[in-house]
Amino acid sequence: MADISDVQSQLVAEIAAIVYPNGTSQPSIAAIPVKVYPGWPVANVLDADLAAGKVHISVYPLPTERKTTRHVGRSWIPITNPVHSVAMTVSGNTVTLSGTPAAQNLLLQVNGTDYIYTMQPGNSLTAAATALASLIPGASSAGAVIAIAGAYSIVARVGGFGAAIKETKRQEKEVQITIWSSSPSARAAIAGPIDSALSDSTTILFSDGSVGIIRYARTFQSDQSEKSGLYRRDLVYCIDYATTQTMQATEVIAPVVNIASATGLAIKTRNY
Repeated sequence: MADISDVQSQLVAEIAAIVYPNGTSQPSIAAIPVKVYPGWPVANVLDADLAAGKVHISVYPLPTERKTTRHVGRSWIPITNPVHSVAMTVSGNTVTLSGTPAAQNLLLQVNGTDYIYTMQPGNSLTAAATALASLIPGASSAGAVIAIAGAYSIVARVGGFGAAIKETKRQEKEVQITIWSSSPSARAAIAGPIDSALSDSTTILFSDGSVGIIRYARTFQSDQSEKSGLYRRDLVYCIDYATTQTMQATEVIAPVVNIASATGLAIKTRNY
């Protein structure tokens, strides 16, 4: 799920990429050391770093918040497609497993009846073939090959596991990005590129697959502590983000169709 901690973490990562375009082991855009972090500075650490010529950038959520939920009863939306790393090849009355073992469902439909085995962590192709053969009457296995006696119809399917997401609510939160520096020139060299890059953004993506909206709100600059060597600029941005739920989505490989009469009596049940 996405929450304000995810918003802070994502902004910290975005800002770090702006400040260190060539990597954190390389000089910053201002050629001075910069620390980027979520939360508020620790006073004694900030004082020591400013005295050493370093710059701090803190990312802190403000109390202001607005509900922006637009819909009720949102549906689940797939965000990760199932992956098939195993293949099953049918030739006559034999089925051969190939590929790379991983968690997924293996289905063999023999003469209209479905048999499903879920591969377990650590399974080999031989182990999966053995397990699947044990479910099917008249079947045997040798290595990764399954032989099914008396089979006149064999259908093989592989079903993977994906992920789906659902928004439960949305909110807009103001986040304050503060540049703490020991000189006006250092402040300008760091704050300007950050503000330019963020103000050019319209969306912000989160690790759960949800999408937020980022908008510039206002800027505040303070030189009140110049005697103590502190020059500060606050960049405030509004982040509209979703609170979400995620779940594992299993691919359908054994659909069943029930055909009923007008009176509701079952006429036929068929596996596809």
